[in-house]
Amino acid sequence: MSSTGGNGGGASRDNGEDLDSQPLRPRPIRFISPAALNLSRVYEQNRQRIQKKDGPKVPDPMTPQTKGKPRLLLMGQRRSGKSSISSVVFHKLPASETLFLESTARIQKDSLNSFMEFQVWDFPGQIDIFENPAYSFDMDAIFGEIGALIWVIDAQDDYLEAVTRLNITILHVQRSYPHINIEVFIHKVDGLSDDYKLDIQRDVTIRIQDELSDQGIENAPVNFHLTSIYNHSIFEAFSKVIQKLIPRLGQLEAMLTNLCRTCRFEKAYLFDVNTKIYIATDSTPEDMASYEICSDYVDVIIDFTEVYGSWPRTQQWRDRLEGEPWAQPLEDQVACEWAESGMVLADAQRPIMLREVDRFLALVAIMKEGSYEKMPQINMNVDVVVKGLTEFFEITKPRGGGGGVVGGQGGKGVVSPGVAPAL
Repeated sequence: MSSTGGNGGGASRDNGEDLDSQPLRPRPIRFISPAALNLSRVYEQNRQRIQKKDGPKVPDPMTPQTKGKPRLLLMGQRRSGKSSISSVVFHKLPASETLFLESTARIQKDSLNSFMEFQVWDFPGQIDIFENPAYSFDMDAIFGEIGALIWVIDAQDDYLEAVTRLNITILHVQRSYPHINIEVFIHKVDGLSDDYKLDIQRDVTIRIQDELSDQGIENAPVNFHLTSIYNHSIFEAFSKVIQKLIPRLGQLEAMLTNLCRTCRFEKAYLFDVNTKIYIATDSTPEDMASYEICSDYVDVIIDFTEVYGSWPRTQQWRDRLEGEPWAQPLEDQVACEWAESGMVLADAQRPIMLREVDRFLALVAIMKEGSYEKMPQINMNVDVVVKGLTEFFEITKPRGGGGGVVGGQGGKGVVSPGVAPAL
């Protein structure tokens, strides 16, 4: 036993001193901001509510802590639409131009710098990584840090072979990597009737579950989505996939639910503006029409910004604006550091507001008729929530790691707990 002194030397029993008589050095006091305390309180309340409803849940010890960027794997049969999905969602390619994409011949790896730094791997459909003797793959390198495996099935083609390969893939993955979420995109359903879509989804679900049950695998993490690149369903499906990769998602949902209740919003979304994926929403029932309106609104704002706000500024241009008669830096001339916009829908007279959180995220809310009369108090509530969101992503950001959720601005200043009184 030794005690370290102030000069780095050790005081031991050999020097004859009584260690118990030495005064103990007080430990440094850790400061926790009010926003962090409020976030922890909301998360704990939400956790207790879920436990009362579903019973206590034990964390899965099989779930690894990824050290790099979380990875999304796009797999499926050839010509099922994997490259089109990646191009439309993550590269903003118009859906009509995907007809000219060539078939993928090798694994395509894209690193995306969004609110969450992650990778998208597009696997060629002609390569079977499990049962192809011509190729040798490092399974740990592929599945070790995977966030989700997305299997794409062409609903307009014969999908029996695709379902068979999917079952083989699930069986291999479940044996070695049971923590991986498997998302099945039943794709190209835009030209099918609603009844036929549901029939295909039901048939695919039964075939997969029956095969897994025959192999002794119950309750595998397999989810099914009906998707198309010609409407918002593909963004809705990716939103569900990405939300499962966000730590403490319930905390975000509780913050948005509290904001909607206080400001009497009909619906609120937290959007990743680059992909139009919403990473969180409030607890009210999901409405596809509301999501489509908010998503289109984000598109309009992005297009407007690219036209009027994205050209390169030279130093000469900046010096001219900072000179006389203003004689101050541009940062001091700007009234606020965030962007805000709003519009009113002509049909229902419902205002829609957009508030920038950071350069990756935006809060979009559908307000009720007549809400513009109370905009000062609404803006005050939104200010508090936006500051809480920035601090949330700063808290959940991995320390010293390159992956995971990242905050745009970090938590600046101290955030008051809660929101303003109800309107």
